[in-house]
Amino acid sequence: MADTIFGRIARGEAAADLVYEDDQAVAFRDLNPQAPVHILVIPRKPIARLSEAAADDEALLGHLFRVATRVAQDADLSDWRVVVNDGAGAGQSVFHLHVHVIGGRPLSWPPG
Repeated sequence: MADTIFGRIARGEAAADLVYEDDQAVAFRDLNPQAPVHILVIPRKPIARLSEAAADDEALLGHLFRVATRVAQDADLSDWRVVVNDGAGAGQSVFHLHVHVIGGRPLSWPPG
């Protein structure tokens, strides 16, 4: 996997507006927010995209969703959306797995 800005953030080599971090994950505010609250949750482990996660990443994937819930609650969201894009055709622009936590306004369906 090529190094990305998210990999550098995960390693503490690039600045980000962090809202949460632990030994497995980092969460930070998106630089191009699509809603009043738009937080990205990334694993410290470099996984390019969800479809490339291995069977032994199962606990890590679950942890990312628990962190997503925590940061949404910490942002006082009562309703929010979680989005994971897998591949360029789905809108993934940084190839380091990331979970979008989006809220703070009504969200329509279907998206994009």
